[in-house]
Amino acid sequence: MERVVLITGANSGIGLALCERLLTEDSQLRLCLACRNMQRAEAARSALLTSHSNAHVDLLQLDVGSVQSVLSAAQEVKARYNRIDFLYLNAGIMPNPQLDLNAFFKGLFSRNVVRMFATAEGILTQQDRLNSDGLQEVFATNLFGHFLLIRELEPLLSRLVWTSSSNARRSAFSMEDMQHREGRESYSSSKYASDMLSLALNRQKNSQGLFSSVICPGLVMTNLTYGILPSFFWTLIMPVMWLIRIFTNTFTLTPHNGAEALHWLFLQNPESLDPRAKYHSLTSGLGTNYTQPRQMDIDEGASDVLYSKLLELEKEVRRKLSEENADEEMSAVK
Repeated sequence: MERVVLITGANSGIGLALCERLLTEDSQLRLCLACRNMQRAEAARSALLTSHSNAHVDLLQLDVGSVQSVLSAAQEVKARYNRIDFLYLNAGIMPNPQLDLNAFFKGLFSRNVVRMFATAEGILTQQDRLNSDGLQEVFATNLFGHFLLIRELEPLLSRLVWTSSSNARRSAFSMEDMQHREGRESYSSSKYASDMLSLALNRQKNSQGLFSSVICPGLVMTNLTYGILPSFFWTLIMPVMWLIRIFTNTFTLTPHNGAEALHWLFLQNPESLDPRAKYHSLTSGLGTNYTQPRQMDIDEGASDVLYSKLLELEKEVRRKLSEENADEEMSAVK
């Protein structure tokens, strides 16, 4: 039976590398690349078909940061497919990253250099903004849009896999400010929230046959990563990073290596997985890729509270959208 795999943010980086690895694993897959930019999606599809000429690769326009786009894309998915075997929740943004250069260079020559690169703790902040739906952009894209997509497609789903981050930290998240309107670590907050949501989904939905997992790709050089520093900085420090890689397994560096845990989960029985674990892509100093589970710093009760708050926000967003549509219809009649 042909398996259907839908991947958000699949036109580049880890998402595209995962597509390549999945098609190599199973050439009979039907892949659906859910992307915001259709020109880039077409280019990604062409690249995949060049190396896998008989592959089944579909495209879906989806901006997970837009409520209307998510709802429209979900309707399209339900019209095309009667099931989704894997939904990879991979799309994410880190807008306007700002690096504390003083802390960066201080950390570069300290014993904490590996942790600094792996987590960006203490050196990286972001300036978030409201989107057209009145939601914080990072929260909407990295978490809520994916949550809404799951809610819309739930009858079709069996496996969810979230691309999280080592930058996901409890200290960056506040339940009273789950959109992170007041803070400056919106990326870290959103990724920690996705870890919490995965656990809550398992607690709520495992009995109904829906399973959720979380991965960390390690330190990977993607467009998102390169956007943190000017290009000449990366030219200067990349030799240092390749040297450090000999001594740490978290520096996966390439999208292919970073997709290791995503690919590994594709091969696993969901009942055998630990819902409290984050599955890490790791690369040894000799270049061997492997996956390792590590326990997440998450409270089950808090994850259930987040799930409830997201349900409440969903109702609010749907009501607002319905009112806006009604106003547009009234204006058209006039």
